Amino acid sequence: MKKRLLALCLLISILLTGCTLPISEPASSGAASSDYLRVHFIDVGQADCALIQCGDEFMLIDGGNPSDSSRVVSYLLSQGVEELKMVVGTHPHSDHIGGLAGVLAVFPTEMVLSPTTTYGSKAFDKFMYYIDQQGLEVTIPSPGDTYTLGSATVTVLGPVKTSYEDVNNTSIVLMIQLGNSRFLFTGDMEAQAERDLLDSGADVKADVLKVGHHGSHSSTTYRFLREVAPTYGVISVGKDNSYGHPHEEPLSRLRDADVTVYRTDLMGNIVAFTDGENITFTWEKARIASPAVGACILRFPQFA
Repeated sequence: MKKRLLALCLLISILLTGCTLPISEPASSGAASSDYLRVHFIDVGQADCALIQCGDEFMLIDGGNPSDSSRVVSYLLSQGVEELKMVVGTHPHSDHIGGLAGVLAVFPTEMVLSPTTTYGSKAFDKFMYYIDQQGLEVTIPSPGDTYTLGSATVTVLGPVKTSYEDVNNTSIVLMIQLGNSRFLFTGDMEAQAERDLLDSGADVKADVLKVGHHGSHSSTTYRFLREVAPTYGVISVGKDNSYGHPHEEPLSRLRDADVTVYRTDLMGNIVAFTDGENITFTWEKARIASPAVGACILRFPQFA
C-alpha cells in the first residue's frame, strides 16, 4: 500500500513539474549485465561527449567544452569509472576536446587517440599537457585500426584523407560493435568527408548514428544516410544554441529515412543499452517533445 501511495505521489509530482528522473537500466533479455554495451550520450550542451562501457572497461569519445570538465568528471564517477582504456578527441575544436583536460587530470588512461598533435588553441594545449602528465603519447589512428573494449570491437573508419582544409572533416570516425549491434560516431564530419568515406568502400552500416556536427545542414547527406541506414539517430546539441542546430535540412532527411531521433537538448543524458541483438534507449528528462514522433512523451519509473 505504501509503495502504491509513493508511486502515485511521484506520478503527480512529475505531471505537475516535469522534473527529471534517474536513468535506469532495462531488464536483461538473458545476457549477463557485464555482456551489455552501454553508450552514454552525455548532455554537455552545444558540444559532444559520449562514455562507452563494455564489461568493466570504459572509453570516452570527446569531452565537451572546457567549462564541461566538472560535469563530465562527475558523470564518469557516478558510473563507477576509475580508469579509462581509451580517450578519443575526434578533432581539436574546443567543444569536443575542451573538457578532456579535466578528465585526463583525474582518470588514469591507457591510450589517447587524436587526428593531430598540434593545434593553435588553449583548449588543445591543455589537452596535450595532461596527456604528457600521464606519460602518454597521442596515437594518430589509421582507417582499419581496431581496438577492443570488453567484448566489443572499436574500428577506425576515417578520416580517409589527411589533406582536408576544414578541421571538421579530419574527425576520427569510429564504429563500435557488440554482436550484431553497431554504433557509428562521426564527430563533426561534413559532406566532403562523408563522400570520401563512402568512396573508400568503408562499411558504415549501423543501427545507431551519432548525427554529425550537432545536426548541421553540412552533414548527414542523403547518400550517407542511405548507406548507414540507421534505425536510431542521436543529436548532441545545446538548447537554443546560436547556430540554430539542429537544422531543418538534416532533420528532414532523418525523417525521410524513418530514423528515430533522440536529442540531448530535449532529453538530457541519453543511454543506449545492447546485448548485441536488441537496443534499448533510456533518457533523463521525464517530459519531452520529440521531433521524431511529434508528440509529448512521458516516462515513469517502474516500482516493484
